[in-house]
Amino acid sequence: MPIHDWTRVDAGLFHDVHQDWTIELRRSLNAGRLPAGYVALADRQIGGPIPDILTLHRMPRNPGKHESTSGLAIATAPPRARFVVEVEEDTYARRANRIRIQHRHGEVVAVIEIVSPGKKSSGNALRTFVRKASDLIWQGIHLLVVDLFPQSDRDPQGIHKAIWDEIADRPFELPAEKPLTVVAYRAAPTKTAYVEPVAVGDDLPGLPIFLTEDDYVPAPLEETYQASWAAFPADFKELLEPPAGG
Repeated sequence: MPIHDWTRVDAGLFHDVHQDWTIELRRSLNAGRLPAGYVALADRQIGGPIPDILTLHRMPRNPGKHESTSGLAIATAPPRARFVVEVEEDTYARRANRIRIQHRHGEVVAVIEIVSPGKKSSGNALRTFVRKASDLIWQGIHLLVVDLFPQSDRDPQGIHKAIWDEIADRPFELPAEKPLTVVAYRAAPTKTAYVEPVAVGDDLPGLPIFLTEDDYVPAPLEETYQASWAAFPADFKELLEPPAGG
């Protein structure tokens, strides 16, 4: 199902599909896509604005020991994206005190964020979202961000550049023909961003949801978007797609 132009309708309609999409993602991930011991939950507060989807490990992991999962391994199946950028963590920053956020039902290992118009509606809203996103990455929590809204004066090169500037101020330019962004962040000592610019009419890419520094599962974005679109009210679909045969 190609990406629709959500700028053509008000924020309330996107909020409706956003809510359903997060539930479809949760359902799909928990239906066997995540390895044993991992669970995806929707709308749980872990500090700052509420994330859309949390991926939790039921028991705290030993941070000094590599843990094998049944996910894909970077070494044998490296994720693919149009842009892959890395930055090594500053050694002095690594020595600084940090707060490890622990969910009471398990350790948070990944967050999925579907960007709503409200998260970019003002400079303060965007700064709050960007701070939350970069804080998660610095805390070692992997992140997947889906932004189906074009860049604005507040994020002229898209949401990835705004987030990545908090990690490492490096040049990045969105292709003019691909103004939307899907990006996966690997929150290892060497921070890695897998950036896939997309446009209205494209399919959604299956970028990685990292579970450890070395293992991930592909995000079922396209099939869950299709499921949410199928349940979207028919009376509003005509606002976002041409009539059959048109």
